Parts: sequence; C-alpha cells; structure tokens
Amino acid sequence: MPGWISPWELLLLALVVLLVFGPKRLPEMGRSLGRGMREFKTAITSDHDDKAELPAPQPPETVTATAAPREHDTV
Repeated sequence: MPGWISPWELLLLALVVLLVFGPKRLPEMGRSLGRGMREFKTAITSDHDDKAELPAPQPPETVTATAAPREHDTV
C-alpha cells in the first residue's frame, strides 16, 4: 500500500463511492472497468496488424444510360 494513503482514507473513499453510485450500480461499473482494461491490454499486446485484415476496396459501380424514352421525347 502506498505510504500516503491510510486504510481509513480508503474506507472513507469507498463509503463516498457507495453513496454516490449506489449498491446496484457498483457491480456494473466494476464489470465495465474490467472489460475495458482487458480490451486495452489485448490491444497493447497484440502482434497482428489490423490493416491486413481489412477487405480490399471495391471499385465504384458504373452507371450506364438506358435507352428509355423521356417525357419530352414522346409527342
């Protein structure tokens, strides 16, 4: 434990957090914090290149003109 934080200060901090967020929200916050830390660790330690997994770009589709009659062409 760091020398500048006493057990009483940790207890007071835990009590304030419990009062602010409530007992129902604390487990959800713990899960999301753990999930975020796990994703961060995976992103930092991954050796593969994400750009290699992207699909190759497709050429744009060409639009061809049709020979349909227009309104002003029919008389």
